[in-house]
Amino acid sequence: MSAAGGPARVRLRDRVAASDPGLLRLTAGLRTAGSIALAVAVLALLGTDVTHLVAGALAAMVSTFAIREKQRGQQAVTLALGLPVALASMTLAAALHSRVVAGDLVFVALIFCAVYGRRFGDRGTALGLIGFQIYFVSLFVGASIGELPELFRAVAVAFGCGALVRFVLVPETPTGVLERLREAFRARLAQLLSAQHDLLDAGPEEADRALEQVREGTARLHETALLIQGRLEGGTADERVAALVQRRVADAEIAAERLGLSLLRARGAERVDTLAMHLPGAPIPSGGRQPVKDEATETLRRDLVALRVLVLRPVEQAAGPSVAQLRNRLLGYRDEENLPVASPAVQDVFRAVGEAARAVLGLRIALGGARDETDDSPATARSREELDAEDAVLDAEEETPAEEATGLARPTTRAAVQVAVGSTLAIVGGELLSRDRWYWAVLTCWIVFLNTASTGEILVKGYRRLLGTVLGVLAGIVLAGAVGHNTWTAFALVLLFVFAMFYSAPLSYTAVSFFVTAALGLLYTLLHTYSLSVLVLRIEETALGAACGVIAAAFVLPVQTDRRTNELLATVLERLGDVTRSAVDQLSGEPPKELLDEARELDQALADLRAATKPLTHPVTPLRARRETARYVVALLETCAFHARSLAATAELLPTHPSIAADPRLRRAAGRIEHNLEAISAHVGDEHSTAEIETGPSIASLLGPSAPGVPRYGRITDRVLRHLQRLDEGVTGLARPLGVPVKAPEG
Repeated sequence: MSAAGGPARVRLRDRVAASDPGLLRLTAGLRTAGSIALAVAVLALLGTDVTHLVAGALAAMVSTFAIREKQRGQQAVTLALGLPVALASMTLAAALHSRVVAGDLVFVALIFCAVYGRRFGDRGTALGLIGFQIYFVSLFVGASIGELPELFRAVAVAFGCGALVRFVLVPETPTGVLERLREAFRARLAQLLSAQHDLLDAGPEEADRALEQVREGTARLHETALLIQGRLEGGTADERVAALVQRRVADAEIAAERLGLSLLRARGAERVDTLAMHLPGAPIPSGGRQPVKDEATETLRRDLVALRVLVLRPVEQAAGPSVAQLRNRLLGYRDEENLPVASPAVQDVFRAVGEAARAVLGLRIALGGARDETDDSPATARSREELDAEDAVLDAEEETPAEEATGLARPTTRAAVQVAVGSTLAIVGGELLSRDRWYWAVLTCWIVFLNTASTGEILVKGYRRLLGTVLGVLAGIVLAGAVGHNTWTAFALVLLFVFAMFYSAPLSYTAVSFFVTAALGLLYTLLHTYSLSVLVLRIEETALGAACGVIAAAFVLPVQTDRRTNELLATVLERLGDVTRSAVDQLSGEPPKELLDEARELDQALADLRAATKPLTHPVTPLRARRETARYVVALLETCAFHARSLAATAELLPTHPSIAADPRLRRAAGRIEHNLEAISAHVGDEHSTAEIETGPSIASLLGPSAPGVPRYGRITDRVLRHLQRLDEGVTGLARPLGVPVKAPEG
């Protein structure tokens, strides 16, 4: 039983780690629900009535989710500062309880300050959020001056319980989060390898589904890699170690995607490129519907399973003889003489397996894994020497801070003005609907502005909140009737919904709104203010608040979705050009640079663009042609980013890898790519630009003749040329959907 239970637990752990990288959603849900439960329990023991129990529960929730800093010391300071902010906000709300106009003006001012405070980083954001939300809690429970002592006690207990859960019961340290993220990366890499194994044998009917699974696995692996990069600085004490882990994670991601591409080529797909890995729903390329049929296929299946074994082996576990044998065999494929007899396309898969094994070895070493070199083959020893040499030359560079906008051009200032105007409209309209529940409209207006930057994003978020609210009201009607006035059953269900709300937050905002509204229905039941008309009023106030938010975004210092996406697209093109130029310069013989920092900036810019295009790619958008264009452009950019990252990873090997030599001809060959990126950027910035992109012969033909006695190019340079060729094709492909004219070929 124990032997069988061990692997089952490991599989379950890996599945959870892959579905929730770093257990960030699980931790957020447990911490928030735990804070509320503890606060309610303590307040109940102190004899607190139901109204103040509700206030304490809401304050515990606010004190938990508002704080997003990574270091425990910073969290403690912000939590300590948050308590007097909360008490001051509650005092204001109670003092102005009967003074409608003054209370409304103060509420709008508080909203402006809360949004403006985001410019001061995580602490400013947290304190602003606490101030606004506690004011809202005061309105919700009808706080008055006479109740302040009881309310102060409830809030103080809530903050204390939040601190206890955060620092003792459900602790979270940057180092621990990073460790769990690395486990998630390992699990997702293993899942991707399993999907690639299935792609190898998928028949004509299963080919599209198998490719979609590989595509989803590749996207999830990239998502986890970005999460790791975002946590490295805080989770690693040594800056050099952080940079090393970043490099090895990028190497492993690139090697895994390269392996997937080589498998597609081995299936006979004609002119397959990386777009097949990034365009959701795209069918398998022409000719790629038949499974791989080659004498070496059985060996390839075995080696894909062996690679997955290496990935899943715990970092702290030293390699036994059998594992070392697997590792040695796979790394041997990096040497041409060790390749099995097979077609050129299948041999390339074996090479990709060898490169992936090297990336796994490098990641293991970077994470401080147990190092057992007694069974190393010559190929494994060479790989270790290469990795050690790369680590020795690691040198981080300081980044130049970007110039910030000022005045109304600053995003936080613009958003503060917009949400203040929208909230004013929501207060006026909300009070016309209800003198007692008008604050729901203000809350919705506030929320639709959080983490949004364009009118389109606000419109989509408002629609999702309204849909979730309607569904939550229906659930609230059923639950209120089932629970009745059973206080503890209602609180238990509220805790369940709070956990579900935070667990689902990164996945679906509609689900978040559903759980919030269902929980509120139960809270109204506890406060003896529940009725069907109250829940219907919530729908009306939510719709009003969303409409006020959209109106403010559209008419007050508006940022149109087109303008926002164009700005981000220009940034992506600029970052893509930077990575390509730096990689080619280094491959041409210029001094080394910190290429992976530039690659990380490209990935972040692409993630921002992907988020900004969601209003354009939303299923309900009426502009279907525009939706497909946006999806296609983003997929093309992801393709280009992969090839640029691959160039950067290869260039990183140049100073230490004995089999790679600089080739000055690459600088000339890549000139067309740079020109075309600049032309597209010019057109994105000014639709009247006359810049044209250039087309012509293949990148390889632009190298020109080699020096006497020097080979035209070897396998490594051939890989560089392949990435440059695909990058050239991807950049050129952007011209049609973006409407950039193509220069007619000369002659």
